[in-house]
Amino acid sequence: MELRPLGRSGIRVAPLAFGGNVFGWTADEATSFRLLDTFVDAGFNLIDTADVYSSWAPGNRGGESETIIGKWLARTGKRDRVVIATKVGYDLKEGGKGLSRAHILKSIDLSLARLQTDHVDLYQSHVEDPATPHEETLATYAELMRSGKVRAIGASNFKPQTLREALAVSARLGLPRYETLQPLYNLCDRAEFEAELAPLCREEGIGVIPFFALAAGFLTGKYKTEADLASSARGQRAKTYLNERGLRIIAALEEVAAGIGATPGEVAIAWLMAQPGITAPIASGRTVEQVRDLVAATRITLDATTKEKLARASAE
Repeated sequence: MELRPLGRSGIRVAPLAFGGNVFGWTADEATSFRLLDTFVDAGFNLIDTADVYSSWAPGNRGGESETIIGKWLARTGKRDRVVIATKVGYDLKEGGKGLSRAHILKSIDLSLARLQTDHVDLYQSHVEDPATPHEETLATYAELMRSGKVRAIGASNFKPQTLREALAVSARLGLPRYETLQPLYNLCDRAEFEAELAPLCREEGIGVIPFFALAAGFLTGKYKTEADLASSARGQRAKTYLNERGLRIIAALEEVAAGIGATPGEVAIAWLMAQPGITAPIASGRTVEQVRDLVAATRITLDATTKEKLARASAE
């Protein structure tokens, strides 16, 4: 299995990450265990979650995904085979939010307890926090790294200027720097990342682990009409892509997929993996069969003509 570096952290990961947002939502505990086993036993190691997952599901408060991962780690003993990435800072309502020292120190201990581990491999600032100076946030991460609770740090949902500012603070004060960025990036969502973030990450040697690699499932081709949206819990999120451009992208994916004996979703993942500077797209599945499709995508190599066809179809 090809391993790619997470920035300059020294951590190396397989070229596809499993998104833990489904754990405790569309995948119950027993199903989640099977999904994780399928993914890791196929040779992959990066598992991405967050303290806020999956608070949006009825009856949940956040932390459910981490808890399920922790139970799986305890049951299987596979901690040394995986790279665990989680996040802090998103609004947990009564649980607080932001990137202040107090909130980070409280949150890491709660995450570690749920994950049933003594360290997180990649701890990510989930969203920007304009109320907290970068100096405070990064100094707090330095504490966690010295204590062994965190190996490396990353950023998620950061604007280009915010990421530049944070990197400058790290360099000026000798503090840990964000080694990864987790942006929204897929065949449907290209403009924002490609304009400024992509060249910045390449220039700084930052690993990129895009979320929504399948555009909330839209790029699998299963949502082509309004009626299709009702068939899945993620349907409403995929609704934003159901337009002329979205259907043009699906048509191109289906054409390519038919020519190589793959699925549209597999081709979409393969395209993303092949983009310059991308470390490991994050995708999730709620069935073992879907996870096997994700794994199959990593065995696809798209030629230049095919990549250009997809690029044209997805042009803004």
